[in-house]
Amino acid sequence: MSDDLLLFEKTGHIGRLTINRPDRRNPLGLAGDGDQFMAMAKRINDDYDVRCVIMTGAGPAFSAGGDLKAMRDRTGEFGGDNLSLREHYRSGIHGIIKAMWSIEVPIVGAINGPAIGLGGDVASLCDIRLAAAGAKFGATFLKIGLIPGDGGAWLLPRIVGWSRASQLYFTGEVVDAETACKWGLVSEVYPDAELMNEAEKLANRIIQQPPQALRMTKRLMRDSVSASFDAIMEMSAAMQTIVQRTDDHLEAVNAFFEKRAPVFRGK
Repeated sequence: MSDDLLLFEKTGHIGRLTINRPDRRNPLGLAGDGDQFMAMAKRINDDYDVRCVIMTGAGPAFSAGGDLKAMRDRTGEFGGDNLSLREHYRSGIHGIIKAMWSIEVPIVGAINGPAIGLGGDVASLCDIRLAAAGAKFGATFLKIGLIPGDGGAWLLPRIVGWSRASQLYFTGEVVDAETACKWGLVSEVYPDAELMNEAEKLANRIIQQPPQALRMTKRLMRDSVSASFDAIMEMSAAMQTIVQRTDDHLEAVNAFFEKRAPVFRGK
């Protein structure tokens, strides 16, 4: 098991998730990292008091990606035979990606610094990404003789489009925050010192929504990436039936007519 990779704090309905290896620029993909991400995803999903998560990195980086030193020296998880290395990708590195995908509440990514390689793909799994002015983004796998082996080849074109994703992969170039915003990789860019405050403002707007409907909306959006139109329409009808019978729906409608702010209780 790797060290304490993830820190989690909860204030009200907002969780703050921090990648916590600042002395090494928050590398990911060490032995046990997939298990830690899966456990964290379950912790968040099981806590219905959490309505939104802010994700960031400790220190000056969000995550600089994989452990290049271990790759070079072929030590640790990169030192075994081909079958063990394949299993590390499937359960370790892919475990990180699948865990992020499975989180049911909205994730606001506060990208505070470099998000490179695997780190960039983890950032991409945040639902909304805000960047510090000093942040940088790169899909630099080819530059180190690798492919995007963490699922990024599926994810990145869906975010920035085929042409931009191809440019990032095939050149290995690292782009600044303003370029990332122009390309749709992030929504907004803020001065470094203002990033977390702006992320908290956004999270506070998100948690004003009814929590069951919020989780279901994210689920519909996630499933729409790969499901058929007809399947999403059926899911929409089923989920709408559920939320239309909740107390929160009645509260929202009554608040509308009474011209007041609703108070949602997740029931």
